[in-house]
Amino acid sequence: MKFTLGWLKEHLETDASLTEVVEALTRVGLEVEGVENPAERLTGFRVARVLTAERHPQADKLQVLSVDTGDGAPLQVVCGAPNARAGLVGVLGLPGATVPANGMQLKISAIRGVESNGMMCSTRELELGEDHDGIIELPQDAPVGTAFADYAQLGDPVIHVSITPNRQDCMGVRGIARDLAAAGLGTLKPLMVAPVEGEGPGPDVRTQDEGCPAFFAQGVSGVTNGESPEWMRRRLLAIGQKPISTLVDITNYVMIDLGRPLHVYDRASLNGGLVARKARAGEQVLALNGKTYTLDESMTVIADDETVHDIGGVMGGEHSSVQPTTTDVLIECAYFEPEHIARTGQKLQLTSDARQRFERGVDPAFLEDGLAIATRMVLDLCGGTASGITHAGQPPVATRTIGYDPTLAETLGGLAIPAERQRDILVRLGFSVDENWQVVVPTWRRDVDGPADLVEEVIRIEGIDHVPSTPLERTPGVARPTATPEQKLERKLRRTAAARGLNEAVTWSFISETQAAVFGGGAWSLANPISEDMKVMRPSLLPGLLAAAERNLKRGATSVRLFEIGRRYLADKERLTLGVVLAGSRTPRGWQAGKAQGFGAFDAKAEALALLEAAGAPVANLQVMGEAGEAYHPGQSATLRLGPKTVLAAFGAVHPSVAKAFDLSGDVVAVELYLDALPAKRGSGFMRPAYTPPALQAVTRDFAFLVPDTLVAGDLVRTVKGADKGVITDARLFDLFVGQGVPEGQKSLAVEITLQPGEKSFTDADIKAVADKVVAAAAKLGATLRG
Repeated sequence: MKFTLGWLKEHLETDASLTEVVEALTRVGLEVEGVENPAERLTGFRVARVLTAERHPQADKLQVLSVDTGDGAPLQVVCGAPNARAGLVGVLGLPGATVPANGMQLKISAIRGVESNGMMCSTRELELGEDHDGIIELPQDAPVGTAFADYAQLGDPVIHVSITPNRQDCMGVRGIARDLAAAGLGTLKPLMVAPVEGEGPGPDVRTQDEGCPAFFAQGVSGVTNGESPEWMRRRLLAIGQKPISTLVDITNYVMIDLGRPLHVYDRASLNGGLVARKARAGEQVLALNGKTYTLDESMTVIADDETVHDIGGVMGGEHSSVQPTTTDVLIECAYFEPEHIARTGQKLQLTSDARQRFERGVDPAFLEDGLAIATRMVLDLCGGTASGITHAGQPPVATRTIGYDPTLAETLGGLAIPAERQRDILVRLGFSVDENWQVVVPTWRRDVDGPADLVEEVIRIEGIDHVPSTPLERTPGVARPTATPEQKLERKLRRTAAARGLNEAVTWSFISETQAAVFGGGAWSLANPISEDMKVMRPSLLPGLLAAAERNLKRGATSVRLFEIGRRYLADKERLTLGVVLAGSRTPRGWQAGKAQGFGAFDAKAEALALLEAAGAPVANLQVMGEAGEAYHPGQSATLRLGPKTVLAAFGAVHPSVAKAFDLSGDVVAVELYLDALPAKRGSGFMRPAYTPPALQAVTRDFAFLVPDTLVAGDLVRTVKGADKGVITDARLFDLFVGQGVPEGQKSLAVEITLQPGEKSFTDADIKAVADKVVAAAAKLGATLRG
């Protein structure tokens, strides 16, 4: 919402400075996004008089002007405008000035061999209108040498305020002025409404749709639709509204000024009366933005006997829009239900200033006055004769009454405010308060629904900065930890992942249907997504991480190491997951390493094991099994399981088709840790177990087995480790050999076994007995000792 300081003072009687106004706006909850000064864009442009105009020696369509700038010696300027002539008073851009329309900085230059010391400007070049047929012509008494911004009164600051969805009353300048008056910054001026009785019957309008319960209209005949007056054009331009014509500018001005959207129809383009009704499936309308929209039965339209002219409450149609030649108009002032407007705008993906106001809720009691104000402006600026007024339907003007207790300001808001001060604040905001504190809510405040809302109004006007900072009472004794086991687990994993050189990413929980399909499809789809790219709740963390890796690689990153802790959304529930993606180069190229090395499946496995160990999973007991999923390369991926059914992690190379879907090339590997599947630990208090190192030194023995080449090494390691659980504390694979000395169809696996004595050292016989158990256990897998 934008408005100028001068515009605000049309409604607010105040001597406050711009700084005081801005501070007060923020204090009452209307956040100021910024303040602009249009005059700053026109620095270097001044009022100047053309003394002489001679034909350019090298171009028939150019003239060489001698221009008086008020600084003594005239300047020579080359100009191609057809209306440039001696005696004309216009606007000259001096060297160093920047043209607002195109950002071009003016400088002394030669045009077709003749020096030019600036530029005579048109309205469009200064972004003050669309006229570009010639340069600006000012009155002959315009003071030469004066800064054009000062002469044109363009020094009125523009204030940009962010309006929250619940403050529909502040979508007009008057509503903002009301808040500032209540905050003590001045006095709200009375709104002047001069009803226009008109002559004869009113326009033929009616309503047949609950989405438009009230449709008021008045006609004006014999209008002249020219250019709107300078004061109106200046204000609209300052806030970014493009002046079009007097009739259109009046509707825009009233909408910004009073928060009341209107629409004006050219009666010559209508066939019969107008009716607010539901659209018929497939009906189309060419809107004022030049686009054609197909409608359905849920949308409210304004139509005549033949066609649709208006998407009710959202945007008017091109067919019945007013033109420069328009002489008879119908002014529409209707009330549309906010929910209907919001749904229509969402379906059509169409936004407008009118929609922003109607879907928040305009004042239903301001139809008659709003129509009167607009009709009076049309008569004053365009002339003509008004018809009678037609009132079709009834707006929902019923008021709400709330019982209020002034002590709630302190109990709910934390600020003790005298009762009479609270009454004064509410009355200034437009509420009615009787002696029993029965508060009647004004029709323009549909967001106020109960006593707590009244407390909010009182506190924000009194000043939330006056609410004292009061610490919560501290519970006696030592504070107990509040983090849940899940939160502690997430913290530990984040630290571990970061320590391993991974960078944390936070990606959207919503992805597109195409991305979800790559990972088996999403079980949860949004009925009203922000966009088609954010329609499905993610079934995996990998789509977001792969997309992030693709963006980083395309921006020059050579090695991408990302992780994220978040939730997957499956059909049964949300599941806490840790995802990792490694892409690019694992090691950079160098004179020792040679070519850059990419990531492989074992890099992914190393990350999975390290993170699972940090999470407290029994890593030594995990089994490596296949079936990582269709998103992984079938020959370069696996799962880590605790038993055959409990899958704790999936890891490996990303399937080539998945990498291609995310526009990734080269080696890409991934890890998914299913944190919800980790075995729960029983609480053991805050004491660490006592450190009890073994009294005797451990013994290691190496075994080299010939095994079938189809045997998984992990199975052999797990088998030999379980050969004697009382003595063997660890087993690990340290060598794989295939080649000379190893029969065809077999491979050699070397395993190191750790034996831990208990009460006494091992004898040779003890060690041999354990070795025999190891060999016997391995034999069950078809393994034999290598000779």
